[in-house]
Amino acid sequence: MRTPREVREVAVVVNTASRRGAAALERSTAALAAAGLGTVRTHPVRDGAQLAATLDRVVADGPDLLVVGGGDGTVGCAAGRVAGTATTLGVLPLGTANDFARTLEIPSDLEGAVAALVGGRVVDVDLGRVDGRPFLNVASVGLSVEVTERLTPALKRRLGPAAYPVATLAAYRHHRPFSARLEFPDGDHEPLEVDDLLQVAVGNGRHYGGGNTVSPLASIDDHLLDVYAIERGRLRDHVSIARFLKDGTFVEHERVHHVTTRRVRLTTDPVRAVNLDGEVVARTPAVVEVERNALHVVVPRTSRAAVLDGRRADEAR
Repeated sequence: MRTPREVREVAVVVNTASRRGAAALERSTAALAAAGLGTVRTHPVRDGAQLAATLDRVVADGPDLLVVGGGDGTVGCAAGRVAGTATTLGVLPLGTANDFARTLEIPSDLEGAVAALVGGRVVDVDLGRVDGRPFLNVASVGLSVEVTERLTPALKRRLGPAAYPVATLAAYRHHRPFSARLEFPDGDHEPLEVDDLLQVAVGNGRHYGGGNTVSPLASIDDHLLDVYAIERGRLRDHVSIARFLKDGTFVEHERVHHVTTRRVRLTTDPVRAVNLDGEVVARTPAVVEVERNALHVVVPRTSRAAVLDGRRADEAR
């Protein structure tokens, strides 16, 4: 599949427990069917515990297009399953942050997202992996894990995107610093040891945390990971760094260590949990690497985030 118009089989998996999922399922399915994108089959997921099994079953059937509605965690779960297959991923951003959709310039409103699926184009993007586990946006340890633990479903329902700064402030007040060693198996950088840390993050995409930017040049299609480590420092340092989270220029701060690479081994003292796009599912030590052009996804024709330049592009020539 190189364009949405080539679709014969469409599977729609919507996390109806997500912030806008329940209301979106019927509307999106009807719109896709009316657009003539082949046979459309729906698979509502009413409990997060059902998601993995539902995706396994759906992907095994080999649809041309898998449309996933939910937040970044839901989309990332699907991405790991369709990576390297003939199935293309479509995204309905129905969560709180929707950073993957933001990176790909997919509209946040349902009508706009469906229009992108119908009239968009297919690109291939990179996928990050932590010891084999997939992530789309950022894998991190430190403050972000503590923020995730405070981002309860009730808080997100009540505050929406504003839940992120509220949870971040609460996590910051209780944060305990840690040490980290970063090793680069490909030999592109010398090992880096840093103490008294606030956070270490490895970005595959461009956006994370509800609209923050990994770095000014970060891209989900550059076949690189952006690695940064933030020292705890003083309160005024944190305030200074926070001012530039939105545009990514915080990586230029003297308290931030930043490199790009294709693979990094992260060890921490003490052992730390690893947050993958809002899901705490790994622990250090961990190897983080990029799988280039692993995932095919539909984006708006106006999106500047990626191109089709992998295997399918070669087949089209």
